[in-house]
Amino acid sequence: MNASSHPRRPVTADDVDAAVGAAVTALSVVHGDAWSVLAHGLEWTCWETVEHVCDDLFAYAGQIAPRTPPTTTHVPFAFHAKRTGGPNSSIFVEFDSGTDGLLQVLDACGAFLSALVRTTAPQVRAHHIFGVSDPEGFAAMGILETLVHTYDVTRALDLPWAPDVDLCDRVLRRLFRDAPLDTPRWQTVLWCTGRGPLEGREPLTRWRWFGEPLPASDGDHADV
Repeated sequence: MNASSHPRRPVTADDVDAAVGAAVTALSVVHGDAWSVLAHGLEWTCWETVEHVCDDLFAYAGQIAPRTPPTTTHVPFAFHAKRTGGPNSSIFVEFDSGTDGLLQVLDACGAFLSALVRTTAPQVRAHHIFGVSDPEGFAAMGILETLVHTYDVTRALDLPWAPDVDLCDRVLRRLFRDAPLDTPRWQTVLWCTGRGPLEGREPLTRWRWFGEPLPASDGDHADV
């Protein structure tokens, strides 16, 4: 896909649902001891990595949920790590619930975020360390976390994972405004997040996204 010939389309609540649904399907084949394998490139287990995604989706929903969202700090849900080196989180899943329980929590947290994105006015702003953002930005952040951490798990376990190309393009153009437009979209997501090579580009050793709302443009099409 050559995105340079297409106008930017916004990230929507439906995109959150689609990303989380695809992740749930991809991860539904993981069972038992496989959850204790370290995720690719991380010091977290595959179980902890999915818990982290649940927590991200929950936290992004929580950030835009108050009637007056904070713009200088996070909504103060308590969070902690279960073990030294594990991810800090407010959301934990009963381990005995197994794959079904873990993915049910993932699905629920995705629904929290998509519901808040649907019902929050687009002019609302809330804090994030990568820039005060709007509902579309938080949707894109949640999708990005879902896509790349599902990759971390599926790569560690040698499972297939190929997100929708158009979805990848929308997330790239919302969060990575300097990303190339003429490169394969999923490979570009991996490159932008320090996870893979991109032909003709130097590998990234440091990276971040930009959550601030994009300037209004005649090229934006907001079919939300």
